[in-house]
Amino acid sequence: MDVKVFRTFLELAKVRHFGRAAENLYITQAAVSARIKQLESHFDTQLFIRDRNNIKLTSAGERLVSYAEVMVTTLQQAKLELSLESGKKLQLTMGGTPNVWDAYLQNCLIATTEAFDGYGFIAEVMGREALIRSLQERTLDMSFAFDQIKADELNCKKVADVVLMLVSTELHSVEDVFADKYVYVDWGTKFVSEHAERHAKIPAPYLRTSTARIALDFILEKGGSAYLPASLVEPFLASGQLHKVAGVEDWCRPIYLSYRKASSAVDAIKQVEELVKSIDPVTAYSIKQAAEA
Repeated sequence: MDVKVFRTFLELAKVRHFGRAAENLYITQAAVSARIKQLESHFDTQLFIRDRNNIKLTSAGERLVSYAEVMVTTLQQAKLELSLESGKKLQLTMGGTPNVWDAYLQNCLIATTEAFDGYGFIAEVMGREALIRSLQERTLDMSFAFDQIKADELNCKKVADVVLMLVSTELHSVEDVFADKYVYVDWGTKFVSEHAERHAKIPAPYLRTSTARIALDFILEKGGSAYLPASLVEPFLASGQLHKVAGVEDWCRPIYLSYRKASSAVDAIKQVEELVKSIDPVTAYSIKQAAEA
């Protein structure tokens, strides 16, 4: 039996709604129904009582929950431990929001893989909610985000700061820069309120995006401005393709590392934590090449 079937069962048992379970698992509602039917057929018993606006576990479904949790956890643990193949001591899965990868984590991944010789790594790009869910489901060892993740079973620690600069393709000042194709980049939930306080009563952004690379590519091609990481724009400032907007202070955004307190890889995660604290963000190799070209 595919472990995905048991994960689907546990999610439906948790939210008691086929549509929400499908949304949380990034599958269709029909797929959720098919997996539950597969499970019910396998055990030859009904697991849920389905009313129009209400879904309840049967007594058999209640008993299956603990077995399903053990099965999902055990299979995930086996997956990690079987990473011993090819001489790997351990496999670590790192996840981050798109902007954390753009601003910081790309260089951290390179430094970390070099420092942890013999380890296997999986790098994932996820939204904040997906990061939380993956940590709780034990499919992710550690996550990096601009917002703190608060949960009793998780450790969440600040490991770095990213410096944001307001840059433009033209020699603008703060008085006129927002009227010329300003691209609003999402740097976390706290950034929203701080941005509103820092730049009150500005025109609506020309473009909104959750990814710094989209903003950078857009303004380089079409012109405009955006708050972007110093590590991302440094070569373009040097080449004169971008200019720092006069009269605007740099903006520091914290990066938080989260991981399960009871993780089997907690020793390795703590080593990664100490390592990333000492790493300065640098411009990604592909960005350097683009700027030089």
